[in-house]
Amino acid sequence: IMRIAQIPVGNMQNFSYVVYDEQNNIGVIIDPSWDLEKIFQFLEINRISTRYIINTHTHFDHILGNDHVAEITKAEIIQHEKSTRKKDRSVRDKEIINIGYLELEVVHTPGHSEDSICLIVNKEAIITGDTLFVGNIGRVDLPGSSPEEMYDSLAKVANLDDSLVVYPGHNYGITPTSTIVNERTNNPMLNFKTKEAFLKYMVSE
Repeated sequence: IMRIAQIPVGNMQNFSYVVYDEQNNIGVIIDPSWDLEKIFQFLEINRISTRYIINTHTHFDHILGNDHVAEITKAEIIQHEKSTRKKDRSVRDKEIINIGYLELEVVHTPGHSEDSICLIVNKEAIITGDTLFVGNIGRVDLPGSSPEEMYDSLAKVANLDDSLVVYPGHNYGITPTSTIVNERTNNPMLNFKTKEAFLKYMVSE
């Protein structure tokens, strides 16, 4: 049985995640940054051993806890191949990360950053990092950002299975989670008729 623990951390409304296979008590930690004791406590209470640390992208507020968590758990750090940060394993688009009964499919979604990825978990949920938020999207005015690429990445994500539960990188929405169909219907950033209209809006912001 796949479980996702959504852990609010820090003062930038970040989410860290523990995704785990309840049957085998093994899992992965996604985007450890602040309040690491919350993660360690969760792992301890649920007796979960961690195989991997996966970063949805490598902005500091998503990787700050990598080294400490790796030291304590002996987990390997996984990032997209475009990342220039310290990692044990690189992944690319469509690659599958298997652990116990967990299957995490990598979806490369550049736009917020070149190395941004989303992770589809057991075809039931998607962890979207700073690509897609509930009701909004990640910033595209940072070094390494690209509004053009963001538009294409959002189109890719919006076309995924309707029922996927969306777990974003920050708690910026009216609810902490959503679904693909809900975002496609209600997220104004997914409802531009053309790429030109999207880019025009992003420049005017």
